[in-house]
Amino acid sequence: MPNHHPKDISILDYTYSLPDEQIAKYPLPERDESKLLVYKDGMLEESAYKALAFHLPADTLLIFNNTKVVEARLLFTKATGGVIELFCLEPHDQYPDITTAMLQKGKVLWKCLVGGAKKWKAEALVMDIEEGGITIKLSALMVERLNDYFLIEFLWDNETLTFAEILHMAGLIPLPPYLNRKADEADKTTYQTIYAQHDGSVAAPTAGLHFTKRLFTNLAEKGISHNFVTLHVGAGTFKPVKAATMQEHEMHAEYIDVSMDLIESLLTNRTIIPVGTTSLRTLESLYWLGVKVVSSEWLIVNENLGLTQWDAYELPQDIKKETALLAIINWMKEHHLTRLITKTQLLIAPGYKLRIAKGIVTNFHQPQSTLLLLVAAIIGNDWRKVYDHALANNFRFLSYGDGCLLFSE
Repeated sequence: MPNHHPKDISILDYTYSLPDEQIAKYPLPERDESKLLVYKDGMLEESAYKALAFHLPADTLLIFNNTKVVEARLLFTKATGGVIELFCLEPHDQYPDITTAMLQKGKVLWKCLVGGAKKWKAEALVMDIEEGGITIKLSALMVERLNDYFLIEFLWDNETLTFAEILHMAGLIPLPPYLNRKADEADKTTYQTIYAQHDGSVAAPTAGLHFTKRLFTNLAEKGISHNFVTLHVGAGTFKPVKAATMQEHEMHAEYIDVSMDLIESLLTNRTIIPVGTTSLRTLESLYWLGVKVVSSEWLIVNENLGLTQWDAYELPQDIKKETALLAIINWMKEHHLTRLITKTQLLIAPGYKLRIAKGIVTNFHQPQSTLLLLVAAIIGNDWRKVYDHALANNFRFLSYGDGCLLFSE
Protein backbone atom coordinates (compact mmCIF):
# COMPACT_ATOMS: atom_id res chain seq x y z
CA MET A 1 0.00 0.00 0.00
CA PRO A 2 1.19 3.60 -0.55
CA ASN A 3 2.46 5.63 2.41
CA HIS A 4 -0.90 7.30 2.91
CA HIS A 5 -4.26 7.18 1.21
CA PRO A 6 -5.33 10.28 -0.76
CA LYS A 7 -8.84 9.91 0.69
CA ASP A 8 -7.59 11.91 3.67
CA ILE A 9 -6.15 14.81 1.66
CA SER A 10 -7.68 18.22 2.26
CA ILE A 11 -7.79 20.30 -0.92
CA LEU A 12 -7.30 23.42 1.22
CA ASP A 13 -3.65 22.34 1.56
CA TYR A 14 -3.27 22.75 -2.20
CA THR A 15 -4.14 26.34 -2.80
CA TYR A 16 -2.34 29.53 -3.77
CA SER A 17 -3.35 33.04 -4.76
CA LEU A 18 -3.66 33.45 -8.55
CA PRO A 19 -3.96 37.10 -9.66
CA ASP A 20 -6.35 37.58 -12.59
CA GLU A 21 -3.65 39.40 -14.58
CA GLN A 22 -1.55 36.22 -14.65
CA ILE A 23 -4.32 34.15 -16.27
CA ALA A 24 -3.52 34.09 -19.99
CA LYS A 25 -6.67 35.15 -21.84
CA TYR A 26 -5.10 34.58 -25.28
CA PRO A 27 -2.16 32.50 -26.53
CA LEU A 28 1.12 33.97 -27.75
CA PRO A 29 1.35 34.52 -31.54
CA GLU A 30 4.11 31.86 -31.70
CA ARG A 31 3.04 28.88 -29.59
CA ASP A 32 6.53 27.58 -28.83
CA GLU A 33 7.73 30.98 -27.58
CA SER A 34 5.84 30.29 -24.35
CA LYS A 35 8.04 30.06 -21.28
CA LEU A 36 8.97 26.70 -19.80
CA LEU A 37 9.97 26.24 -16.17
CA VAL A 38 12.15 23.15 -15.79
CA TYR A 39 12.22 21.30 -12.44
CA LYS A 40 14.81 18.57 -11.89
CA ASP A 41 16.44 17.28 -8.70
CA GLY A 42 14.94 20.12 -6.71
CA MET A 43 16.45 22.80 -9.01
CA LEU A 44 14.58 25.28 -11.23
CA GLU A 45 15.63 26.64 -14.61
CA GLU A 46 13.74 29.08 -16.85
CA SER A 47 13.57 28.22 -20.52
CA ALA A 48 11.09 28.19 -23.44
CA TYR A 49 9.12 25.44 -25.17
CA LYS A 50 11.18 25.90 -28.35
CA ALA A 51 14.22 24.71 -26.33
CA LEU A 52 12.44 21.63 -24.91
CA ALA A 53 14.74 19.18 -26.74
CA PHE A 54 17.72 20.60 -24.83
CA HIS A 55 16.14 19.60 -21.49
CA LEU A 56 15.14 16.03 -22.42
CA PRO A 57 17.36 12.94 -22.53
CA ALA A 58 17.99 11.70 -26.07
CA ASP A 59 16.15 8.45 -25.31
CA THR A 60 12.90 10.27 -24.42
CA LEU A 61 9.55 9.00 -25.69
CA LEU A 62 6.99 11.81 -25.56
CA ILE A 63 3.34 10.76 -25.35
CA PHE A 64 0.69 13.18 -26.67
CA ASN A 65 -3.10 13.14 -26.42
CA ASN A 66 -4.49 13.52 -29.94
CA THR A 67 -8.09 14.16 -28.96
CA LYS A 68 -9.87 16.96 -30.82
CA VAL A 69 -12.03 19.61 -29.17
CA VAL A 70 -15.56 19.64 -30.54
CA GLU A 71 -17.79 22.69 -30.83
CA ALA A 72 -19.82 21.44 -27.88
CA ARG A 73 -21.92 24.58 -27.17
CA LEU A 74 -25.19 24.83 -29.10
CA LEU A 75 -27.30 27.99 -28.78
CA PHE A 76 -31.00 27.60 -29.59
CA THR A 77 -33.25 30.68 -29.85
CA LYS A 78 -36.84 30.10 -28.76
CA ALA A 79 -39.82 31.60 -30.56
CA THR A 80 -40.08 34.08 -27.67
CA GLY A 81 -36.51 35.24 -28.30
CA GLY A 82 -34.98 33.56 -25.23
CA VAL A 83 -31.75 31.62 -25.72
CA ILE A 84 -31.21 28.09 -24.40
CA GLU A 85 -27.63 26.80 -24.38
CA LEU A 86 -27.00 23.05 -24.61
CA PHE A 87 -23.48 22.06 -23.60
CA CYS A 88 -22.74 18.56 -24.93
CA LEU A 89 -20.86 16.68 -22.20
CA GLU A 90 -20.66 13.09 -23.40
CA PRO A 91 -22.76 10.53 -25.28
CA HIS A 92 -25.39 8.32 -23.68
CA ASP A 93 -24.09 5.06 -22.24
CA GLN A 94 -25.71 3.05 -25.04
CA TYR A 95 -22.75 3.92 -27.30
CA PRO A 96 -19.55 1.92 -26.71
CA ASP A 97 -17.31 4.97 -27.12
CA ILE A 98 -17.31 8.64 -28.13
CA THR A 99 -16.19 8.00 -31.71
CA THR A 100 -19.16 5.72 -32.38
CA ALA A 101 -21.52 8.36 -30.98
CA MET A 102 -19.90 11.14 -33.01
CA LEU A 103 -20.45 9.13 -36.21
CA GLN A 104 -24.20 8.69 -35.63
CA LYS A 105 -26.33 10.00 -38.50
CA GLY A 106 -29.80 11.53 -38.27
CA LYS A 107 -30.12 11.33 -34.49
CA VAL A 108 -28.12 10.77 -31.31
CA LEU A 109 -28.58 10.77 -27.51
CA TRP A 110 -26.28 13.05 -25.52
CA LYS A 111 -25.76 14.08 -21.91
CA CYS A 112 -25.89 17.87 -21.70
CA LEU A 113 -25.79 20.80 -19.34
CA VAL A 114 -28.58 23.28 -20.04
CA GLY A 115 -28.16 27.02 -19.68
CA GLY A 116 -31.54 28.68 -19.18
CA ALA A 117 -33.20 25.41 -18.19
CA LYS A 118 -35.93 27.24 -16.25
CA LYS A 119 -37.03 28.89 -19.50
CA TRP A 120 -37.31 25.55 -21.30
CA LYS A 121 -40.73 23.97 -20.91
CA ALA A 122 -39.54 20.80 -22.69
CA GLU A 123 -40.85 21.81 -26.12
CA ALA A 124 -38.61 20.88 -29.08
CA LEU A 125 -35.80 23.37 -29.67
CA VAL A 126 -35.10 23.98 -33.36
CA MET A 127 -32.17 25.57 -35.19
CA ASP A 128 -31.64 26.14 -38.91
CA ILE A 129 -28.08 25.50 -40.08
CA GLU A 130 -27.05 27.10 -43.37
CA GLU A 131 -24.32 25.13 -45.08
CA GLY A 132 -23.25 25.07 -48.73
CA GLY A 133 -26.47 26.63 -49.95
CA ILE A 134 -28.71 24.16 -48.11
CA THR A 135 -30.60 24.43 -44.83
CA ILE A 136 -30.40 21.67 -42.24
CA LYS A 137 -32.93 21.60 -39.43
CA LEU A 138 -31.49 20.55 -36.05
CA SER A 139 -33.91 19.71 -33.24
CA ALA A 140 -33.29 19.01 -29.55
CA LEU A 141 -35.75 17.08 -27.38
CA MET A 142 -35.48 16.78 -23.60
CA VAL A 143 -35.67 13.04 -22.83
CA GLU A 144 -34.89 13.10 -19.11
CA ARG A 145 -33.80 15.53 -16.40
CA LEU A 146 -31.23 13.98 -14.04
CA ASN A 147 -29.19 15.29 -11.12
CA ASP A 148 -25.99 16.17 -12.98
CA TYR A 149 -27.19 16.55 -16.55
CA PHE A 150 -30.09 16.45 -18.99
CA LEU A 151 -30.45 13.62 -21.49
CA ILE A 152 -31.10 15.21 -24.89
CA GLU A 153 -32.04 13.63 -28.20
CA PHE A 154 -30.71 15.53 -31.19
CA LEU A 155 -32.33 14.98 -34.58
CA TRP A 156 -31.36 16.49 -37.94
CA ASP A 157 -33.00 16.13 -41.34
CA ASN A 158 -29.92 15.27 -43.40
CA GLU A 159 -28.92 11.67 -42.75
CA THR A 160 -25.68 11.94 -44.75
CA LEU A 161 -24.20 14.07 -41.94
CA THR A 162 -22.64 12.77 -38.72
CA PHE A 163 -23.19 14.42 -35.34
CA ALA A 164 -19.53 15.53 -35.41
CA GLU A 165 -20.23 17.40 -38.66
CA ILE A 166 -23.38 18.95 -37.19
CA LEU A 167 -21.38 20.26 -34.22
CA HIS A 168 -18.68 21.65 -36.51
CA MET A 169 -21.36 23.54 -38.46
CA ALA A 170 -23.58 24.74 -35.62
CA GLY A 171 -21.59 24.70 -32.39
CA LEU A 172 -19.18 26.99 -30.56
CA ILE A 173 -15.80 26.10 -29.07
CA PRO A 174 -16.25 25.64 -25.28
CA LEU A 175 -13.52 27.81 -23.80
CA PRO A 176 -12.72 27.16 -20.12
CA PRO A 177 -14.94 29.22 -17.80
CA TYR A 178 -11.94 30.85 -16.11
CA LEU A 179 -10.99 32.69 -19.33
CA ASN A 180 -14.11 34.75 -18.71
CA ARG A 181 -14.62 35.68 -22.35
CA LYS A 182 -16.56 34.51 -25.38
CA ALA A 183 -14.87 32.30 -27.95
CA ASP A 184 -13.87 34.07 -31.14
CA GLU A 185 -13.02 32.75 -34.60
CA ALA A 186 -9.31 32.44 -33.79
CA ASP A 187 -10.04 30.04 -30.91
CA LYS A 188 -11.16 27.40 -33.41
CA THR A 189 -7.49 27.11 -34.31
CA THR A 190 -5.63 28.23 -31.21
CA TYR A 191 -7.66 26.07 -28.78
CA GLN A 192 -6.67 22.97 -30.73
CA THR A 193 -3.35 21.14 -30.86
CA ILE A 194 -1.77 20.88 -34.31
CA TYR A 195 -1.97 17.07 -34.06
CA ALA A 196 -5.63 16.86 -32.91
CA GLN A 197 -7.30 13.97 -34.68
CA HIS A 198 -10.25 12.33 -32.90
CA ASP A 199 -13.40 14.37 -32.15
CA GLY A 200 -14.61 14.07 -28.57
CA SER A 201 -13.20 16.58 -26.06
CA VAL A 202 -14.97 19.55 -24.53
CA ALA A 203 -11.62 20.92 -23.31
CA ALA A 204 -8.23 20.95 -25.02
CA PRO A 205 -5.30 18.93 -23.69
CA THR A 206 -3.65 22.30 -23.21
CA ALA A 207 -0.04 21.26 -22.57
CA GLY A 208 0.07 20.31 -26.24
CA LEU A 209 -1.02 23.76 -27.45
CA HIS A 210 2.64 24.91 -27.31
CA PHE A 211 3.89 22.35 -29.83
CA THR A 212 4.67 23.53 -33.38
CA LYS A 213 6.08 21.87 -36.49
CA ARG A 214 9.36 23.65 -35.71
CA LEU A 215 9.44 22.13 -32.22
CA PHE A 216 8.64 18.63 -33.49
CA THR A 217 11.51 18.99 -35.98
CA ASN A 218 13.92 20.02 -33.21
CA LEU A 219 12.87 17.07 -31.08
CA ALA A 220 13.29 14.62 -33.98
CA GLU A 221 16.79 15.98 -34.73
CA LYS A 222 17.83 14.98 -31.22
CA GLY A 223 16.36 11.51 -31.69
CA ILE A 224 13.44 12.16 -29.34
CA SER A 225 10.47 10.10 -30.50
CA HIS A 226 6.76 10.48 -29.85
CA ASN A 227 3.52 8.55 -29.93
CA PHE A 228 -0.15 9.21 -29.30
CA VAL A 229 -2.93 8.14 -26.96
CA THR A 230 -6.50 9.42 -26.98
CA LEU A 231 -8.25 10.60 -23.85
CA HIS A 232 -11.39 12.61 -24.49
CA VAL A 233 -11.34 15.44 -21.96
CA GLY A 234 -14.66 15.97 -20.21
CA ALA A 235 -16.06 19.06 -18.53
CA GLY A 236 -15.27 17.33 -15.25
CA THR A 237 -11.65 18.41 -15.69
CA PHE A 238 -12.85 21.85 -14.48
CA LYS A 239 -14.96 20.36 -11.68
CA PRO A 240 -13.97 22.17 -8.49
CA VAL A 241 -13.17 20.13 -5.40
CA LYS A 242 -15.77 21.26 -2.86
CA ALA A 243 -15.42 18.39 -0.41
CA ALA A 244 -13.47 18.76 2.84
CA THR A 245 -11.38 15.71 1.94
CA MET A 246 -10.87 13.84 -1.33
CA GLN A 247 -12.87 10.91 0.06
CA GLU A 248 -16.06 12.90 -0.64
CA HIS A 249 -14.96 14.12 -4.10
CA GLU A 250 -16.04 12.01 -7.04
CA MET A 251 -13.33 12.06 -9.67
CA HIS A 252 -14.61 12.54 -13.21
CA ALA A 253 -14.41 9.57 -15.59
CA GLU A 254 -13.05 9.98 -19.09
CA TYR A 255 -12.82 7.75 -22.16
CA ILE A 256 -9.39 6.47 -23.18
CA ASP A 257 -8.59 4.89 -26.53
CA VAL A 258 -5.14 3.30 -26.90
CA SER A 259 -3.66 1.10 -29.62
CA MET A 260 -1.81 -2.12 -28.90
CA ASP A 261 1.18 -0.65 -30.76
CA LEU A 262 1.31 2.20 -28.23
CA ILE A 263 1.21 -0.19 -25.28
CA GLU A 264 4.02 -2.25 -26.85
CA SER A 265 6.10 0.92 -27.27
CA LEU A 266 5.96 1.42 -23.49
CA LEU A 267 7.85 -1.88 -22.95
CA THR A 268 11.10 0.02 -23.10
CA ASN A 269 13.79 1.51 -20.92
CA ARG A 270 13.33 4.90 -22.60
CA THR A 271 12.43 7.96 -20.53
CA ILE A 272 8.66 8.24 -20.99
CA ILE A 273 7.37 11.80 -20.60
CA PRO A 274 3.66 12.48 -21.18
CA VAL A 275 2.61 15.87 -22.49
CA GLY A 276 -0.30 16.93 -20.32
CA THR A 277 -2.21 15.53 -17.37
CA THR A 278 -4.57 13.60 -19.66
CA SER A 279 -1.66 11.75 -21.32
CA LEU A 280 -0.26 10.97 -17.87
CA ARG A 281 -3.61 9.66 -16.61
CA THR A 282 -3.90 7.46 -19.69
CA LEU A 283 -0.42 5.94 -19.32
CA GLU A 284 -0.76 5.30 -15.62
CA SER A 285 -4.26 3.86 -16.15
CA LEU A 286 -2.77 1.29 -18.55
CA TYR A 287 -0.51 0.04 -15.78
CA TRP A 288 -3.37 -0.37 -13.30
CA LEU A 289 -5.62 -2.01 -15.87
CA GLY A 290 -2.81 -4.53 -16.35
CA VAL A 291 -2.61 -5.04 -12.59
CA LYS A 292 -6.34 -5.79 -12.61
CA VAL A 293 -5.81 -8.43 -15.27
CA VAL A 294 -2.92 -9.99 -13.33
CA SER A 295 -4.78 -10.00 -10.01
CA SER A 296 -6.76 -13.22 -9.93
CA GLU A 297 -9.26 -11.89 -7.40
CA TRP A 298 -10.56 -9.44 -10.00
CA LEU A 299 -13.16 -10.86 -12.34
CA ILE A 300 -12.30 -9.36 -15.71
CA VAL A 301 -14.82 -9.15 -18.50
CA ASN A 302 -14.77 -6.73 -21.41
CA GLU A 303 -17.51 -4.51 -20.00
CA ASN A 304 -15.87 -3.70 -16.68
CA LEU A 305 -12.16 -3.37 -17.44
CA GLY A 306 -12.11 0.21 -16.25
CA LEU A 307 -10.64 2.08 -13.30
CA THR A 308 -12.30 3.72 -10.33
CA GLN A 309 -10.59 6.59 -8.57
CA TRP A 310 -9.22 4.47 -5.71
CA ASP A 311 -8.12 1.34 -7.62
CA ALA A 312 -4.50 2.52 -7.79
CA TYR A 313 -4.33 2.66 -4.00
CA GLU A 314 -6.15 -0.58 -3.25
CA LEU A 315 -4.82 -2.97 -5.91
CA PRO A 316 -1.55 -4.89 -5.34
CA GLN A 317 1.37 -2.43 -5.33
CA ASP A 318 4.31 -4.69 -6.24
CA ILE A 319 3.63 -5.70 -9.87
CA LYS A 320 6.33 -4.70 -12.37
CA LYS A 321 5.55 -2.38 -15.25
CA GLU A 322 6.45 -5.02 -17.86
CA THR A 323 4.22 -7.63 -16.19
CA ALA A 324 1.22 -5.28 -16.14
CA LEU A 325 1.66 -4.08 -19.74
CA LEU A 326 2.15 -7.61 -21.09
CA ALA A 327 -1.00 -8.66 -19.24
CA ILE A 328 -2.97 -5.95 -21.03
CA ILE A 329 -1.48 -6.91 -24.41
CA ASN A 330 -2.31 -10.60 -23.89
CA TRP A 331 -5.81 -9.75 -22.66
CA MET A 332 -6.38 -7.68 -25.81
CA LYS A 333 -5.18 -10.53 -28.00
CA GLU A 334 -7.52 -12.94 -26.22
CA HIS A 335 -10.42 -10.55 -26.91
CA HIS A 336 -9.26 -9.91 -30.52
CA LEU A 337 -8.75 -6.20 -29.84
CA THR A 338 -6.24 -3.91 -31.54
CA ARG A 339 -7.43 -0.91 -29.51
CA LEU A 340 -8.29 -0.66 -25.82
CA ILE A 341 -11.29 1.61 -25.27
CA THR A 342 -12.53 2.08 -21.73
CA LYS A 343 -13.16 4.66 -19.02
CA THR A 344 -10.74 5.76 -16.34
CA GLN A 345 -11.52 7.57 -13.11
CA LEU A 346 -7.92 7.40 -11.86
CA LEU A 347 -7.08 10.06 -9.29
CA ILE A 348 -3.36 10.86 -9.13
CA ALA A 349 -2.64 12.64 -5.85
CA PRO A 350 0.11 12.75 -3.20
CA GLY A 351 0.70 9.18 -2.07
CA TYR A 352 0.71 8.03 -5.70
CA LYS A 353 3.88 6.56 -7.22
CA LEU A 354 4.41 6.93 -10.98
CA ARG A 355 4.61 3.53 -12.70
CA ILE A 356 5.27 4.41 -16.36
CA ALA A 357 5.97 8.14 -16.66
CA LYS A 358 9.22 9.74 -15.45
CA GLY A 359 7.77 13.24 -15.33
CA ILE A 360 5.42 15.50 -17.25
CA VAL A 361 5.16 18.54 -19.51
CA THR A 362 2.16 20.51 -18.27
CA ASN A 363 0.60 23.94 -17.80
CA PHE A 364 0.13 25.80 -14.52
CA HIS A 365 -3.15 24.68 -12.99
CA GLN A 366 -5.90 26.23 -10.89
CA PRO A 367 -5.66 26.33 -7.10
CA GLN A 368 -7.56 23.57 -5.27
CA SER A 369 -7.85 21.39 -8.38
CA THR A 370 -7.25 17.70 -8.93
CA LEU A 371 -4.69 18.73 -11.57
CA LEU A 372 -2.65 20.50 -8.89
CA LEU A 373 -2.86 17.33 -6.77
CA LEU A 374 -1.38 15.44 -9.73
CA VAL A 375 1.57 17.86 -9.87
CA ALA A 376 2.12 17.43 -6.12
CA ALA A 377 2.09 13.66 -6.58
CA ILE A 378 5.01 13.97 -9.02
CA ILE A 379 7.28 16.46 -7.22
CA GLY A 380 5.96 16.46 -3.67
CA ASN A 381 5.88 19.69 -1.65
CA ASP A 382 8.19 21.33 -4.19
CA TRP A 383 5.04 22.14 -6.16
CA ARG A 384 4.96 25.28 -4.01
CA LYS A 385 8.49 26.21 -5.02
CA VAL A 386 7.59 25.78 -8.70
CA TYR A 387 4.37 27.79 -8.46
CA ASP A 388 5.87 30.51 -6.25
CA HIS A 389 8.67 31.00 -8.79
CA ALA A 390 6.22 31.12 -11.70
CA LEU A 391 4.02 33.67 -9.91
CA ALA A 392 6.97 35.85 -8.91
CA ASN A 393 8.46 35.82 -12.42
CA ASN A 394 5.37 36.67 -14.45
CA PHE A 395 4.69 33.28 -15.95
CA ARG A 396 1.29 33.09 -17.64
CA PHE A 397 -1.15 30.58 -16.07
CA LEU A 398 -3.85 28.11 -17.18
CA SER A 399 -4.93 26.95 -20.65
CA TYR A 400 -3.31 29.57 -22.88
CA GLY A 401 -0.41 30.20 -20.54
CA ASP A 402 3.16 29.01 -20.08
CA GLY A 403 4.13 25.61 -18.74
CA CYS A 404 6.66 23.45 -16.95
CA LEU A 405 8.72 20.31 -17.43
CA LEU A 406 8.70 18.38 -14.16
CA PHE A 407 10.93 15.35 -13.60
CA SER A 408 9.67 13.04 -10.87
CA GLU A 409 11.59 12.69 -7.62
